[in-house]
Amino acid sequence: MSWGLISEMGHVSIQTRNLEASVFDATQLLGLRETARNGGTAYLAAGRVHHELVYVESDLDALDGFGLIARDGDALLELRRRVDEEGFTIVSDRPRFDATEDGFSFIGPEDFVFDIALGVQHDRPAAGGFGPDRYGHINFHPRDVGGMMRFLRRVLDFRLSDTIGDDFAYFMRCNSDHHGIALIRGEGTLHHHAWQAQSVADLAKLGDRLHLAGRELIWGPVRHGAGHNIAAYFVEASGAVVELYTDLEQIYDDNRPPIEWGPDDNWWNMWSSYRPLEFRQHGIAPVPAARLK
Repeated sequence: MSWGLISEMGHVSIQTRNLEASVFDATQLLGLRETARNGGTAYLAAGRVHHELVYVESDLDALDGFGLIARDGDALLELRRRVDEEGFTIVSDRPRFDATEDGFSFIGPEDFVFDIALGVQHDRPAAGGFGPDRYGHINFHPRDVGGMMRFLRRVLDFRLSDTIGDDFAYFMRCNSDHHGIALIRGEGTLHHHAWQAQSVADLAKLGDRLHLAGRELIWGPVRHGAGHNIAAYFVEASGAVVELYTDLEQIYDDNRPPIEWGPDDNWWNMWSSYRPLEFRQHGIAPVPAARLK
């Protein structure tokens, strides 16, 4: 259910120095399926769409962009009007990736690229296998976290679900999911992309697959306070973090006021106050604008 101009999270695209390692992590560890390969671009999905994750072969590991789905054609036009009015640089007047009916891309605050799409092609998942149900949300760390929050509200019509501390973190939604975008003050990087599983047992099975591959979880399972989801995390080949989660809070009242957490409240884990110090050190910076596809 969506109340605004963006109906759902679309995809995350990542430039990677090792395309095959990135695809291995997505398919053999997380459980996505590769839906298409076009030259050095690999498309992957969990749900019934052509892509929710895109890897672009490159000579650097970097965030390529965030994909968002416009509610309809009128919403797409209004979003373009707002972006133009704000003076943001347009990267492309058409979709940058395959299997998308319409859309445009622009460079937002702090060089984060946003791909606004309409009409992403459907795809039928193969029967059996393992993996999450769908792509859920992103967490990134802008330097001006308050400015990014205001941009998401003003231009992209996101709602505010939770706030953490004094201009430290914001959790924002575009539909009933508690958050599609989480912002934590940082160094201008993508921290993680997150995928919805059916139960906490799926998080345990992810830990088993990582162990067999000689890898490990870097945190979790934990029960977050903000969003209420149970989550586990690992680092993928590009250096970005991947979250598998379940039991995310759903918000059906668009007028629900944001929940305010103090900086020392256990918003990060309701089960323990422990936080691994290195957890937030992972992540990848946006690709330089001149390098965009």
